[in-house]
Amino acid sequence: MIAFTYVKTWFKARKTSGFPSNRGGCLKYKDKQIAIINFERKKEWYARQNACPHKMKMALSRGMLGSMGDIPKTACHLYKRTFSLVDGTNLNGDDLKIATYSVKIVGDEVFVGFLD
Repeated sequence: MIAFTYVKTWFKARKTSGFPSNRGGCLKYKDKQIAIINFERKKEWYARQNACPHKMKMALSRGMLGSMGDIPKTACHLYKRTFSLVDGTNLNGDDLKIATYSVKIVGDEVFVGFLD
């Protein structure tokens, strides 16, 4: 995940009410599609690349949420590859990894942090 100290641009995604509970939504920032996940059961928000790196399908915003031990995860609903929501590592043991971005909630707005 991009640490808050390295964020140069905070992009306002939309209001928190615009994201489904325990699911994800998608937004485009420049040439990136970003999955923003409202993991309400854990009271946490995540922003990750939307493309599942296995076949590069834009599917992770619709992925299944859960946990592997204490690690919150998302699973591609098409290919069942699972990724840590904390650091993007593949929990299936593959070398594939997803990009992670910082998220902050200000009032009722969701912001995603980028390096540019």
